[in-house]
Amino acid sequence: MQREHTDENVKPRERFLALDTATTVMAAALMNGKELLGESNVYGERNHSVHVISELERLLNEDGLTQDDVDGIAVGVGPGSYTGIRIAVTAAKTLAWAWGVPVTSVSTLHALAWGGWSRGTESQEQEVINELASKHLAGEQAADWIVPVLDARRGQVYTGLFAANVDGNTGIPQGLEPDAIRLMATWTEDLLQRLEALPSEQRPAVIWLVGETAVHAETAERLRAWSELRIVPYELEGRWVGRLGADKLLRQEHDELHTLVPNYTQLAEAEANLLRQR
Repeated sequence: MQREHTDENVKPRERFLALDTATTVMAAALMNGKELLGESNVYGERNHSVHVISELERLLNEDGLTQDDVDGIAVGVGPGSYTGIRIAVTAAKTLAWAWGVPVTSVSTLHALAWGGWSRGTESQEQEVINELASKHLAGEQAADWIVPVLDARRGQVYTGLFAANVDGNTGIPQGLEPDAIRLMATWTEDLLQRLEALPSEQRPAVIWLVGETAVHAETAERLRAWSELRIVPYELEGRWVGRLGADKLLRQEHDELHTLVPNYTQLAEAEANLLRQR
């Protein structure tokens, strides 16, 4: 049963916890609406079950808050490590049920894309960013593409495709292709074909490859034939899970507690057959 705010003249509180354990980082954040109050990023080889509850408690304690101050929970549902995803999803569902608050799911890759792109653009002058936004609004230049990657071994990646939102109020990248596990070579070829088919004014000036890039950067180099390629090694930070989650929770976009499940994406049949032939 959801907690109720009995005083109609009091604005409902907007304090949210966010967590993600689909990568090598146990990423968590405490939000007040879209404002970041606290963040915890614990780096390790997916031994996240040891830290997840204690880190959430620490975030609350450092701000002088308790579970009664939490109004919702956002959780990254992958794709990523099978074992890792389950830790966060199980914790989020358990806490949401125990505390009587809503829970919402966010894409781990969406958070990775937003965080990696933001990291990559930190060094850009504001004038450059404003120029890109003006060109995008005028239809002279398409928004940058963001390609987040998490290594899935054997030439595979968990990946998706996003457009950097340079002119929106939220700044949240827009999804262009769904999250999936793909062979990096095949995925690069798909992106090349997509670029070739686009009119020049609709092609991105920059493609950002972000995340676990080390193993796959060489394959992605082929994208330079059509656009500038910028490679940003990046590990997920809780703030981006929090901002995605806050955006959904503030719009009352909740998941059903008992049907919320991890995104265990699978290779397309053709790619699976190709991998078996190796």
